[in-house]
Amino acid sequence: MDYFEKLDSNPYEDLKWNVPEKKQGTVNIIGGNSGNFRTEIKTAEFLANTFPLQEVRLLLPEALKGKLPNLPNFVFLPATDAGTFAESQTIIDSFESADFSLVLGDFSRNKETGRAIASAVKIAEKMTLLTRDAVDLITENMPERIIMNENVVFLASVAQLQKLLRAIYYPKMLLLSSSLMQVAEVLHKFTLSYPVGVVTLHNEQILVACSGTVKAVSLAKTDYSPISFWNGEIAGRIAGMNLYNPNKFIEATVAGIELR
Repeated sequence: MDYFEKLDSNPYEDLKWNVPEKKQGTVNIIGGNSGNFRTEIKTAEFLANTFPLQEVRLLLPEALKGKLPNLPNFVFLPATDAGTFAESQTIIDSFESADFSLVLGDFSRNKETGRAIASAVKIAEKMTLLTRDAVDLITENMPERIIMNENVVFLASVAQLQKLLRAIYYPKMLLLSSSLMQVAEVLHKFTLSYPVGVVTLHNEQILVACSGTVKAVSLAKTDYSPISFWNGEIAGRIAGMNLYNPNKFIEATVAGIELR
């Protein structure tokens, strides 16, 4: 199958030379609730220490305003009574205030927050990566609109992708018991049908798919485990490498995975 390739080494290592020496580019990290914002803070620190970004902004609900220092890169947005993001024009505008938006989740499955995030993502004109429970909220709110946005990337589990495909009545099924090749075939056809990028983990393989092309990287060739894969770091690497290598999603994402 010419659309699928298992990689033993990183053929896109040279893309790291495209990372500038001088600081440039802005990334928004969106997520958190009144009781949980650790992943957002840690990912922001990782990005700031790994890439020469001009600014890493943390977009957090106002419910955290009294719990965190009033730093310039902390942006507090309208919150619900439950302490998560409320629907507002402010959150839609905030997505466009950076070159890349990284939606990390921790939204507590709040319905209003789901509508707020979906309203911003469906019209996002800058690259936007959705992961963790942000994917679940999107699946429940206008998924058929969001998968038509070429700026959207899903970093999602196979179980999450299964629900997403079911929500849009996609004719191909994804099962947790599917073989690697079966998952690759579905991703191939799905990304031919819709202009989004997809990164997932299945059978100890990291799969990167876009425009019908699917690359697989063995988890054993990286420093990640099935648990640490979801801690925000790899999402940050995808953001940084794609920011500095636009229109090269497959290449930039694989380059950012850091093969040994």
